[in-house]
Amino acid sequence: MLLLASPRIELVLAQVRFSQGTHELYQLPMVAPDGGAGAGVETGAGVETGAGAEAGAGAEAGGDAEAGGDAGTEADAGTEAGGGESPADGGGGAEPRHGGTGETLAGWTDGLVNPLTVQSLMQLIDSDADLETEHGRMRFRSIGGVTPVAPDASVRPVSVEQSNTSLVVADSVMLKVFRRLEPGINPELEMVRFLQTHGFDAMPALHGFYEFAGASLAATLGIATALVKDGSDGWELALTELIDDPQRFADRVAELGELTAYMHNTLASDSTDPAFAPEEPSHETLTLLTARIDDELEQLFRRLPDTPMFEEIRARGDDVRELLALYPTVGSAGTRIRIHGDYHLGQTLYTPRGWVVLDFEGEPAQALPTRRLKRSPLRDVASMLRSFDYAVHAEPMLRGRPAPEEIAPALRQRYLDAYLAAIDPSLLPTGRQTIHNVLAIHEIEKAVYELRYEIDNRPDWATIPANAITQLLETP
Repeated sequence: MLLLASPRIELVLAQVRFSQGTHELYQLPMVAPDGGAGAGVETGAGVETGAGAEAGAGAEAGGDAEAGGDAGTEADAGTEAGGGESPADGGGGAEPRHGGTGETLAGWTDGLVNPLTVQSLMQLIDSDADLETEHGRMRFRSIGGVTPVAPDASVRPVSVEQSNTSLVVADSVMLKVFRRLEPGINPELEMVRFLQTHGFDAMPALHGFYEFAGASLAATLGIATALVKDGSDGWELALTELIDDPQRFADRVAELGELTAYMHNTLASDSTDPAFAPEEPSHETLTLLTARIDDELEQLFRRLPDTPMFEEIRARGDDVRELLALYPTVGSAGTRIRIHGDYHLGQTLYTPRGWVVLDFEGEPAQALPTRRLKRSPLRDVASMLRSFDYAVHAEPMLRGRPAPEEIAPALRQRYLDAYLAAIDPSLLPTGRQTIHNVLAIHEIEKAVYELRYEIDNRPDWATIPANAITQLLETP
């Protein structure tokens, strides 16, 4: 789809096919060589490559490792998925070709490094444009009441690299362009739109979005939200205040617990919307959950290095399974709702107005249908508790000084007390001990994932999740 005639900028949806028969779909805003005006590249074009491995697989290897060092966050490898083997490169040296006309794409460059591309996308969003292509319709939509962006607005990339490309426009809007596409609405658009409609305002306000709808594909391509200018990154704030003013940070953590409950209450507030209506988990759902955690545990044990540090973890497998057996049955397990899905300090900002929650996309390494599943709200709670634990124990490695020993249990207690006081009790399992058991199971689930990640990527950090697993099993 032609975005701009001079220089010539095209928005391409490219299916990348690999020699082993797999394929992936990418959004590629592209600028023609020397701004030329040759034949157009049609939306939905195929790109053939002889690559032996799927491009994009390396970008999300970190799962959800936190930017500040917490393995509870997404560690993305760069703006173009593939760890250096991007779709535009053809994956390992093969020359990409336009599947419709045979036109080579050699010499075309990434359009998102050209401000004119971003300005054009924002103009289309602000004008609520509908553009027909050979393969379907591109829909651009703004939210009523937003201030349109000037045609010559400033554009700058976000300094933190992400598998999606994010850019600041006019110093007031954050445009996130989804590079690797999957069919269906992206959870970030779905969640932000729902929360905003239902009164949750502790997040960047939705400005607009754009999407593609065709006979063979419907997908969200990008989302624009208000830029939060006065926020401090939650992870960096934790690392600073845990040393300089731990009591102040504990007070902030209590505020975050209350906000988390507010978010979950809002997500469970509309029983008329099938995508968000709370549901009681089925017996099959509960069985699959515990079976999945047990399987992850088996995989972990097979990969544990044969060193004294991991001997205790290896010996505690039966203890973990005993805990899994305590997972409540149908009727007492609480309610399944839509949750954030990738919740940690790196997904928050602290502003003069309080906490702001970011990035409702879920774990990018997971398939889109998985990210849209309803789960126990305690899964978000467990993820944030693991983030606190990482912040406390990362202090010596990142800042050269240990946090006070007593602060870790204090953070946990302040957050949980505030959360449990504000959450709708019908969303949680029945009884305080059952809540404790379910929370411990989700914390161990997270810690097992973290330990696998650290063994593969940061062995020096592996003691953080390993010690957490041991401690969780010893807590009555």
